[in-house]
Amino acid sequence: MKQKDISDERKDYSLASLNEGSVDADPIKQFEQWLAEVRTTDQVEPTAMNIATSTESGEISSRMVLLKAVDDNGFSFFTNYDSKKSQDIEANAQAALCFWWSSLERQVRVQGKVQRVSVQESDKYFHSRPRGSRIGAIASQQSRVIASSEILQQQVEAVSAQYDGQDHIPRPQYWGGYRVVPNMIEFWQGRPSRLHDRIRYLLDANGDWHIERLSP
Repeated sequence: MKQKDISDERKDYSLASLNEGSVDADPIKQFEQWLAEVRTTDQVEPTAMNIATSTESGEISSRMVLLKAVDDNGFSFFTNYDSKKSQDIEANAQAALCFWWSSLERQVRVQGKVQRVSVQESDKYFHSRPRGSRIGAIASQQSRVIASSEILQQQVEAVSAQYDGQDHIPRPQYWGGYRVVPNMIEFWQGRPSRLHDRIRYLLDANGDWHIERLSP
């Protein structure tokens, strides 16, 4: 059977609508509401988000990470500070996030500056992780070339042996959190005939959020 051309793939969205009068004045509260709603659906990894970073020269990279906290200060995630994304952030402390929630036909885009979370926040989250994840964070030299998966397994086994019988595994200094402090958040709700609803929040110089509708 002939496979359908990808240009013919389309879905008409019709689950909900979005307007300026129905959203919260605070975009973080609006995000928390949407996140709570999607977590009640069958959405796979509702906290998964794409983060795009760039170097000083303009080279752009993107990848998926997991949101680990959201509050009035911003959107937090954790990683290896020697990774490619961290190198980008240290060179150009700006990033863009994108959440895609197909189960509710929704997308959220976030843009803003990036800063490291406190040592206390990184310690708290690191020690909340499963033991295997803590060992993996120590053993893996994230983003670096490795000759084989066997070498990684050997590194994991070596770290496991080092901390055998110990409940406390210290967080390595090269691992911790970042927070994206937003200056723009856009909420997108799919609508029929590609006439999607787009509501954007922009932060002004006084720290106030302004709401506007964008054409689809």
